[in-house]
Amino acid sequence: MASKVKRAEYVPARARVALTPGDSLRITRELQEMTQAELAAASGIPQGTISSPERGRVTLGAERAEKLARALKVHPAVLLWPNWETETAPAGATGA
Repeated sequence: MASKVKRAEYVPARARVALTPGDSLRITRELQEMTQAELAAASGIPQGTISSPERGRVTLGAERAEKLARALKVHPAVLLWPNWETETAPAGATGA
């Protein structure tokens, strides 16, 4: 017979999923309800060139990320470094 354990003894795990820049591109595009063809038209980048990083076949690259980010109205860092997280606030930042 298993003993009962108090619920307070457990701490839920923090869910983490490592994203690639291609994953971030696809998720951002889908959240904005854009097709690859629509993003291609908005960014001037061919649809096949958008598909390749989304599928993990090529790296995104800073120049492409900048054009795509502009079309998606996000900062390029959202696409290039999706897993970046700060541990401390930047110098001069104040809490509100």
